[in-house]
Amino acid sequence: MPSLDLTADVVTLTQQLCDIESVSHDEGAIADAVEAALRPLEHLEVTRRGHTVIARTDLGHDERVVLAGHLDTVPLTSDPANLPTRREERGGVDVLWGRGTVDMKGGVAVQLKAALVPEPSRDVTFLFYEAEEVDGIYNGLELLAGSDPDLLEADFAVLLEPTSAVVEGGCKGTMRVEVVLKGIAAHSARPWNGHNAIHDAHEVLAALAAHEEATVSVDGLDYHEALQAVGITGGIAGNVIPDTCSVLINYRFAPDKDAEAALAYVQTVLPGRELHLRDLAEGARPGLDRPAAQAFVAALDVPVGPKEGWTDVARFAALGIPAVNFGPGDPNLAHHDDERCPVEQITAAEAAVLRWLA
Repeated sequence: MPSLDLTADVVTLTQQLCDIESVSHDEGAIADAVEAALRPLEHLEVTRRGHTVIARTDLGHDERVVLAGHLDTVPLTSDPANLPTRREERGGVDVLWGRGTVDMKGGVAVQLKAALVPEPSRDVTFLFYEAEEVDGIYNGLELLAGSDPDLLEADFAVLLEPTSAVVEGGCKGTMRVEVVLKGIAAHSARPWNGHNAIHDAHEVLAALAAHEEATVSVDGLDYHEALQAVGITGGIAGNVIPDTCSVLINYRFAPDKDAEAALAYVQTVLPGRELHLRDLAEGARPGLDRPAAQAFVAALDVPVGPKEGWTDVARFAALGIPAVNFGPGDPNLAHHDDERCPVEQITAAEAAVLRWLA
């Protein structure tokens, strides 16, 4: 069985974690290794649910925080850069290469090193969960919120997703809506007998192209909204006037809006159009006005900005727990065949978290 050495430095520990293959739905070996490494620590109460491991201190502090990270990765490729990990210098920079070095086993290694602190300044819940990279019905955090919500109770949460070791507060929400345009089918040689639904799509596309996307300030962070067409379908044959055309639209909205407000906003851009909601994930306010969040930002003393995408901090927000993203690795390199992380970001993230828990 693979094992982890928590006494090793955080970079070596990251390598050990990465070299345990843990593609989504196959996290058993890495969950076993994490559980085995944490069980001997007498200051932690360890619980296992599926391939999700939870370790908690119970020191009687007034404040409890969560350090969370997922154990799974996207699939490997045949590219030899994927695994096993390798460490080498490129352009004077010490870099760790391999699947998971960015998303997000450097962050998991930081969690494990922080778990060694026997008397942290606040009670801590360390959450190592499964199946983040696949459909949300399998997400270990979501499942735990349903089965054991008491294990997630906290005043503040840090998700150690890659942020290049800066704090990214909250996250934007996302929704996809479909506009279906109706026409009349006819032979393309006699288009006057029908009505072309694809031609009507230009009105929808023109409205989207003319739309000026807003920048919205939430808790002192500026989120850049985005409303874009991301798909268009129509037509059944090369000699038939299409009687339907659908335009799929993605709206990334600032976390000051809930789902109802976000949908209402899209309706103002496309007045009179029937909007069919296809999927939705609400965002998360950063909660930087909360004392726990302010203490975290002050202790780290690193830049703070918005999370422009969507992450599982939204799941914490749904539980009433303000959360931020903070972890080593450039998110622009996540899931790449040549996924890689500067070693300095991993050590800096560890030092920052340990300062906060000191």
